[in-house]
Amino acid sequence: MKGKSDGFQKRRLLTSVAVVTIFLFLYFYFGSRSSAESALEYGSRSLKKLGSSYLGNDENTDSRQDGTSFKLGLDDSEDGMVSKSFPVCDDRHSELIPCLDRNLIYQTRLKLDLSLMEHYERHCPMPERRFNCLIPPPPGYKIPIKWPKSRDEVWKANIPHTHLASEKSDQNWMVVKGQKINFPGGGTHFHYGADKYIKSLANMLNFSDDNINNEGRLRTVLDIGCGVASFGAYLLSNDILTMSVAPNDVHQNQIQFALERGIPAYLGVLGTQRLPYPSRSFELAHCSRCRIDWLQRDGILLLELDRLLRPGGYFAYSSPEAYAQDEEDLRIWKEMSALVERMCWKIAVKRNQTVIWVKPLNNDCYMEREPGTKPPLCKSDDDPDAVSGVPMEACITSYSDRDHRTGGSGLAPWPARLTAPPPRLADFGYSSETFQKDTKLWQKRVEKYWELLSPKISSDTLRNIMDMKANLGSFGASLKNKDVWVMNIVSEEGPNTLKLIYDRGLIGSVHNWCEAFSTYPRTYDLLHAWTVFSDIEKKGCSGEDLLIEMDRILRPTGFVIIRDKKRVIDFVKKYLTALHWEEVTTDSSSEDQDGDETVLIIQKKLWLTSESLKNIEQ
Repeated sequence: MKGKSDGFQKRRLLTSVAVVTIFLFLYFYFGSRSSAESALEYGSRSLKKLGSSYLGNDENTDSRQDGTSFKLGLDDSEDGMVSKSFPVCDDRHSELIPCLDRNLIYQTRLKLDLSLMEHYERHCPMPERRFNCLIPPPPGYKIPIKWPKSRDEVWKANIPHTHLASEKSDQNWMVVKGQKINFPGGGTHFHYGADKYIKSLANMLNFSDDNINNEGRLRTVLDIGCGVASFGAYLLSNDILTMSVAPNDVHQNQIQFALERGIPAYLGVLGTQRLPYPSRSFELAHCSRCRIDWLQRDGILLLELDRLLRPGGYFAYSSPEAYAQDEEDLRIWKEMSALVERMCWKIAVKRNQTVIWVKPLNNDCYMEREPGTKPPLCKSDDDPDAVSGVPMEACITSYSDRDHRTGGSGLAPWPARLTAPPPRLADFGYSSETFQKDTKLWQKRVEKYWELLSPKISSDTLRNIMDMKANLGSFGASLKNKDVWVMNIVSEEGPNTLKLIYDRGLIGSVHNWCEAFSTYPRTYDLLHAWTVFSDIEKKGCSGEDLLIEMDRILRPTGFVIIRDKKRVIDFVKKYLTALHWEEVTTDSSSEDQDGDETVLIIQKKLWLTSESLKNIEQ
């Protein structure tokens, strides 16, 4: 018996040694692989439970209490250069949009009016309920197809949702072909292609050569209920920039498809809040069978479009109601016609199932209405450019005395308007000289950026670009000759220079970088952050949270350009390993640096979770 016991003890000892040896081997093997500077990182730390990622890690968030956001997440060490690692979110959160997360709505039991679309509006999590983890790409994720080829096809693995292909199969929205999803250019109202439909709109308006840009006078368009944004995609060849807008509704991946294709788009809804764009931003608003009840709440949604349209702007409405074939359509058409007439819109043209209304150039029609006519004019103290958290109102936004006298937008045709001082420049007390100086400064800076990026990029590397602090829009204006588009972001705290950006023929949105942006993960190729970290520090917000958010919206292999104080650059560098980012270069030698500004350029690595690797191996 004793011999058997000794043998058993020896075998158990040998087994234990073998297990420890294997463990040490795996630890050093995978540890060395994860620290290697390869293009592929193995993120096998996917969280198992929703609660642990949703509520955050207490160990990592305790330091938020002292208000020193730029010290967050750092381990105690002699040089303070060792950052904590970020866990990877569970794979099922690969499409997380924090401020449009339905799970948050359900879990916090928000009382929202579904009939007013409040559940599709922004509802951001409190700090203690934020995800403090990196969003993983879906299994089998590939580097997106490059523009312009991406207009017509994307990788199915990147957006593995094909229900729209079958649901809209008779409308040519999208077609699944092998590993790709193709976009034939169709829509609910234009089955045979957006290009033909666009030409027909130009023909209805008697524009020269059936060109919808009307010799540069029509440049910015708002497409409400845009589907997969093929209307905006085909307007690009007409030198027209479209803000394609749709909610994260039952067709929840529409905007994700649009951005994957390289088409400007934004997650938004006509609900209870103003859209995040200033007044008089668009020459044309468009709705093609967008299933919106325009008559609700005294026409409040049409009045929001009226706020956004420029003097003389158009609203193109393609819907059965415009043709009035049955009793219900006829009723809607009559009520809608009466409403827009009281709003002083005129029918420019009506053909088949499409009507195009035009907005007045000045206040004359408003002044001639009978007293008590509804909708009323907005109160004199209403700021038509205030949008952050501002409820829509059922009132008409009239023109200022200056704009009334001018009659029209006063804008130069595109592309001259890009560099011409905008008429609304005087609203900010800026001179034409200040504007021109800013334009030249950013031209010089952008040239330097491209010089620093040149070893890493080619002509088709970048497509979707975001300027996180756009100011006058000169960064985006300097990219005119690049085959890119720019989402220009202006702080909700002002000055609200976004109307100058739209006057230049560019597009953008108002946003607060203490919160997540309304977009899907992996939707931008380049983020430009000029003093954004310094700005949020002043507001007491977390630099670590901003880094996680930037990582969320940045495509794998995409770039970040941070222009900020040296201490901010040092702070960001401490997180590069944790974020799987790689420094491209640091530059502080430029003559045009403001104070102690330094430029840091970073590239995001492609990393995959263990689930993704299994998918590839199969």
